[in-house]
Amino acid sequence: MEQYVRVTPEEAMQARDGVIKLHGAEGFEGMRKAGRLAAEILDALVPHVVPGVSTEELDDIVREMTIRGGAVPATLGYRGYTHSCCISINHVICHGIPSDKKLKDGDIVNIDVTPQLNGWHGDTSRMFLVGDVPVKAKRLVDVTYQCLMLGIEAAKPGNRVGDIGHAIQTHAEKHRYGVVRDFCGHGLGQLFHDAPEIVHVGRPGTGPELRPGMIFTIEPMINIGKAAGKVLDDGWTAVTRDRSLSAQFEHSIGITEDGCEIFTSSPKGWHQPPY
Repeated sequence: MEQYVRVTPEEAMQARDGVIKLHGAEGFEGMRKAGRLAAEILDALVPHVVPGVSTEELDDIVREMTIRGGAVPATLGYRGYTHSCCISINHVICHGIPSDKKLKDGDIVNIDVTPQLNGWHGDTSRMFLVGDVPVKAKRLVDVTYQCLMLGIEAAKPGNRVGDIGHAIQTHAEKHRYGVVRDFCGHGLGQLFHDAPEIVHVGRPGTGPELRPGMIFTIEPMINIGKAAGKVLDDGWTAVTRDRSLSAQFEHSIGITEDGCEIFTSSPKGWHQPPY
């Protein structure tokens, strides 16, 4: 049986112990501000994600905007990671490391940012299309966004984590895509990663019950090919085993009395490409 505990912002800093935290109004307000900054950073990247730009240059913009917004990049120094965001291109599933590698015409790119503002983590990622992208890649990106939103639709009190996974899995597999199992969404708040884990596959009515006050990410990773991935020797970069394209979208959400609140929606309405 899962355990739940109602927490104040101070108590929300307690280390992950498997107990699911239920946050109050202060926690939701903190997440709104952190989430808005995260979304504003992704909005600001739109004109810069073009052929010829290096992923390092994009990482610099993320770092500058995060600091200017009064926050710190949660990834910087996290388990030895030395960058302010993750940038994953084409067959990279997640945790791509910024470098001098330049984006090319036709690439699809996920940029994942997490500003930590006044202790709260705004965790979100979005896909970007670079130049003229093939139809099959655009279709993958569209379906992945639909998977995210169907998962969010299932995130309401009384449902269970398995309902979220089932909604995502059903839609992806209808299009014959693979749903990555090796990485999942997670509890969030004053901790970057907390309970529960939000797996993107599942059976309805299984897993922890969703209760008002829960805060977590939903971040499906969908592959054109098989679901299997592997982590490269750098210890971070996860790629598809069959080298097929992969896409991901992520929002941070909070369960409310009658549904959920998305903390990381684009202020400009740039929810999915083209922006």
